Amino acid sequence: MIEENNENKNNPHFLDYWRVLRSRKELILAITFIVVLTGTIYTLLLPNVFSSSSRISVSEDKPEINPFQAELMYERYDPYYLKTQFEILQSKPILNEVIYRLNLQEKWGKDGSLSREVAYKILKNSLSIFQQRDTSLIVINVKRNNPNEAAEIANEIAQVYRDSRIELVTKNTRNALDKIDESISQQRIRVDEAEENIQKIREELDIAVVGGEGQFDVGEVRMQTLERDRLAAQREMVEKKGLLDILNNIGDEDLAEQASFITFDQFVVDIVRSMELLEVELSALDADFGKNHPEVKRLVFQKNSLEKNLKQRLDALRNGLQTEYSIAKSKFDGLDQVLKSVRSDSIETQGAKYRPYRNALADLETERFIYNQLLAKHRQEIITMQLPRNPVNIIDVAEANLRPVSPNLFINVLISIFAGLGAGIGLAYFIEYLDTSVKTVEDVENKLKLKVLGLVPQKVRPLIEEGPDSENAESYRVLKTNLDFSSNHEVGGAYSVISAGAGEGKSTTVFNLAYVAAQQGMKVLLMDADLRRPVQHIILGMSNRFGLTNVLLRDVPAEEAIKATSIPNLQFLPSGRLPRASLGVLDPKKIRELINSLKSKYDLVLIDTPPVVGLSDASIIGKETDGSILVVQYRKYPLDMINKAKLSLIAQDIDITGVVMNNINITRDDYYYYYHTYYSDYYGSSDEETQEGSI
Repeated sequence: MIEENNENKNNPHFLDYWRVLRSRKELILAITFIVVLTGTIYTLLLPNVFSSSSRISVSEDKPEINPFQAELMYERYDPYYLKTQFEILQSKPILNEVIYRLNLQEKWGKDGSLSREVAYKILKNSLSIFQQRDTSLIVINVKRNNPNEAAEIANEIAQVYRDSRIELVTKNTRNALDKIDESISQQRIRVDEAEENIQKIREELDIAVVGGEGQFDVGEVRMQTLERDRLAAQREMVEKKGLLDILNNIGDEDLAEQASFITFDQFVVDIVRSMELLEVELSALDADFGKNHPEVKRLVFQKNSLEKNLKQRLDALRNGLQTEYSIAKSKFDGLDQVLKSVRSDSIETQGAKYRPYRNALADLETERFIYNQLLAKHRQEIITMQLPRNPVNIIDVAEANLRPVSPNLFINVLISIFAGLGAGIGLAYFIEYLDTSVKTVEDVENKLKLKVLGLVPQKVRPLIEEGPDSENAESYRVLKTNLDFSSNHEVGGAYSVISAGAGEGKSTTVFNLAYVAAQQGMKVLLMDADLRRPVQHIILGMSNRFGLTNVLLRDVPAEEAIKATSIPNLQFLPSGRLPRASLGVLDPKKIRELINSLKSKYDLVLIDTPPVVGLSDASIIGKETDGSILVVQYRKYPLDMINKAKLSLIAQDIDITGVVMNNINITRDDYYYYYHTYYSDYYGSSDEETQEGSI
């Protein structure tokens, strides 16, 4: 139980923190005032910042009306689409174009010396883009020190973004059309070669075609029917072969761009579009965070997955077309075998004269079919490209706002108040942490292991000046009572009043203690043994010509050196003048004889001694007294210094009766305040009741 109580005493309580704040309140308030004043002046010196916003509606790239595509029942939703557009809006190409169009390098720089990179950073720091709540609208907000400039920049960003979206769609379509143009040119060469081949065969075989093919018998009709079916199968096979050759001859990247024009595969188009969006977002994140950022790694992984899916889809397209080509070829081969059988039957009547011609004619039809399909697709895409598109719709145009949004004096002052309080409180606790002086009764009891006899408030004067009715006299009455109870002998005796260092209020304490003891009817002797800096004769207004030094040097007896004072029951032994050859004045034997002699004549002997640290006088006197009262001034000397003085006294077998905490700031510390107020009110009310009773 005792160990638990000690632990509870060592643990800081809330009131301990509050005590620190009260004791350092001037410092906290001063720092808070300085911070608030600095924040206010800084706010007033800041230039005004104006904000202007434009709103745009963003949709995926598609024409307003597409006559070549059936309407879909639903549109595919991309949860990352708007976020992607946020990054595009803040990308370097968009902002650099805005800088170029508005000539911001010359406007913001001196003599046009501002670099493009610096202008980009200024513009990006002035820009904020966000989605309006519960809508798909994007808000472009710009903050500048010129309201007209802020509105102009916001509108220009929206316009540049709109133009870039339209230009991007047009550029991609034109690239695809260029690839189709190249395929059309190659296919036209194949058609011309097929026509030349037919013309050559006609000339070689002397085949004249006028009107129809002429009349044929049943076998010929059958052969023509089989030939027509064979040609259809061959056309399908050649078509598949042509498309397969195109797919095999075009690389994955070109095929990904032309897939919608050749294969009409929407899955490939969606993957390509998603990869483009990921590339934009990845470029922005890579520039901001680097390649090792988790979001960048996630996007890279997602991009690799899309590339893998795209490759698998393209391979599947090739394999599927290869399968279709194999089926068509198998069908063609089957019809070709049947046709060969029929021809073998009618070879005598018809012969093999028309075979090369018919084969060449089938090849021509196949090449023309592919050529016509490419021409139709090319024309279709040209018409689609010319249709009106509106991927970005400007909803609200930014207007100049003449009311500044920054600096906000109220907010900045409020922040300064909190910052100042935080800095002040932090500094107060830091100083308190560095301050190792005695601050509480617990410091004396727990760290010095000494008991506290009394608590003396701040700015106490000798009671001979304040008078016997002074409210501060009660502190010394309590000290006198505690001293009586702490003595191991009868009430009275001889006590030395000591301190670790100079200026701790030792002389005032010993005088006031003697004063209240004399008031209580005790015969008291006050001895001033501080031979180097005597003070008691000044307090009493008496001469210091003869005194303790003369008694110790055997110049005069003690009875002649002791003087009566104006205070009843209090007599005074001055220190006397310290002779030049002061060595041996404080002889322990003489001191012992003197104190024993005085104890027999007085109820209480109180001795004012020099400080313990640096001098041996206090130790010589304290060893011959019944006890020593250690005066410790509140928040003055480090605890280590007082502890060294204590250990020095204990090492010489000097009994420390207790500690008097002196010069306590009652108004700053709640603990001492309530202690002091309690006794003041109690004894004050008792005096009033006594006076009323006597009346």
